[in-house]
Amino acid sequence: MSEEELIKIIGQNIKKYREHYSKTKEIMTIEQLSKLTNLSANHIANLEKQNTSISISINTLYKISIVLNVPLNKFLEKDNDK
Repeated sequence: MSEEELIKIIGQNIKKYREHYSKTKEIMTIEQLSKLTNLSANHIANLEKQNTSISISINTLYKISIVLNVPLNKFLEKDNDK
């Protein structure tokens, strides 16, 4: 798997789990996730758009996983439903 493919999968999963959080717990916008993780909203939005010109550190992904209450490894799983 290439780095670009991995960034796309991670971005897709960030959006999926953020939206799932919004449906099951409380609304979680990109801006709210940004504040809770101390990341820029622009960076999160670019990840969700699967912009492959950016990167993500394991520390950043860990922060997102804690806020969304999703195990870190789930962000690396390819969605086979598509």
